[in-house]
Amino acid sequence: MTELFIPFLITTMLIELTPGPNMAWLALTSASEGKRSGFAAVAGIALGLAILAAASAVGLAALATRSPALFSLLRYAGVAYLLWLAWKTWAGQEEAIADGISNNALGAWFRHGLLLNLLNPKAAVFFITVLPANITQNAPVAPQTALLSASYVAIATFVHLVIVTLAAQAHGWISAGNRAHIVRRVSAILLAGIAIWFLFTTA
Repeated sequence: MTELFIPFLITTMLIELTPGPNMAWLALTSASEGKRSGFAAVAGIALGLAILAAASAVGLAALATRSPALFSLLRYAGVAYLLWLAWKTWAGQEEAIADGISNNALGAWFRHGLLLNLLNPKAAVFFITVLPANITQNAPVAPQTALLSASYVAIATFVHLVIVTLAAQAHGWISAGNRAHIVRRVSAILLAGIAIWFLFTTA
C-alpha cells in the first residue's frame, strides 16, 4: 500500500489547495467574523468530511453520484443554503462581527460548515473516484479505506486551518469604524457569487 499512499497524499494536497467555494467561504467567514468563527466552521467541515467518508464506505456516496436526480438535489440544496446565508449576512447586524462571540454563535458557524460540506457533491465524488483508485486488492480493504479517509480529512482540515488563520488577520481592520457594515454587505454579495460558483463547479 505504501506505493499508493504517498501519491494519494500528494493528490489530496493538490486538490485541497485548488481554490474552490469551500475555501472562499472559509476565508470570507474568517475575515468578516473572526478566527474563532472560522475555526468553528472548519470543525463542522471536518465532521462533514468524516460523515461522507463513512457514507462512502457503505455505498451511499456512490448512490448519490450515480443518481442524476439525487446529485442535482444535493447541488441545488447547497446553492440554496449559500444564498440563504448571503441573505442572512445582508440583513444581519454589524454587532455580529464583534470579537465577543457567544457559544451559540460558534455553534451556528459549526452547523454552517457541516451542512455546506454535506451538501457539496464534489466531496462525495472524491470518495468514490480518487480514494478507490488508491486501494490495493492485496490487503484488506476496510483498513485501507479508513486510513485514506482519515488522511484526507486531516489534510483538508490542516489546509482549512491555514486559510482561517491567514484570512482572520484582516478581521481587526474590518471591525474598526464603519467598515463592518460595508464589509457585511460586500460579504453578502460575495456569498451569492460563491453560490453561483458552486452551482457551475459541481455541474
